[in-house]
Amino acid sequence: MQRRDVIEKIIEPLSDELVVCNIGFPARELYDIRDRPENFYMIGSMGLVSSIGLGLAIAKPEKDIVVIDGDGALLMNMGSLVTANALKPRNLTWIVINNGAYGSTGNQVTYASELDLKEIAKSIGFESYDLDEVDLLKLIKDENCNFIEAKCEPGNSQAPIIDLTPIEIKERFMKITNE
Repeated sequence: MQRRDVIEKIIEPLSDELVVCNIGFPARELYDIRDRPENFYMIGSMGLVSSIGLGLAIAKPEKDIVVIDGDGALLMNMGSLVTANALKPRNLTWIVINNGAYGSTGNQVTYASELDLKEIAKSIGFESYDLDEVDLLKLIKDENCNFIEAKCEPGNSQAPIIDLTPIEIKERFMKITNE
C-alpha cells in the first residue's frame, strides 16, 4: 500500500470534518483525491501540521479535526505529542502516515522505522491505534483525543501541483470554519 492509498482510505468516509494535511506530496495527493473547502493544505511548514490541528481543535470544539501527518514531520516536532495529550481536545484525531521516508524531498529514510510511533503516543497517554484496525469515522466521532498510525511503503504518486495559492487555501478554509 502506498501513501496515496492511505489518504484515500482516510478521506473516503469524511463529510464535514476539518482536515489539516502535511506539506508536499501528502497535500498534493489529498488535493488530487478529493479537494474540498474543509481541507487545509500545508505549504512550507514541515512538522507544524499537528500544532495547527491542535490549535484548530481548541478553537473549534464543535468540529471534528483530522490531522494527516507524516513520520518525518512528526519526528521534527515530537513535543507536539506531549502538548496535544496534555490538552486532550476530544475532537482531535491525529493520523501519522509512516512510510519510513521523507517523501517530498526524495524519499530519504527517516528514523521512524526504528521506533514504534504508536507505542510512543500511547506512553504519553494517547488512545493509540493502527488505521487498518479501526472504524475511522467512529473513532473520529468518539470523545477522545486519538492517535492513529498508518504504515505504508514509500513513494509518491503523480499528483498534480495544488493550483490554489496559500492565500486562497487560507481564505476558503477560514470561510468554512467560520460558518
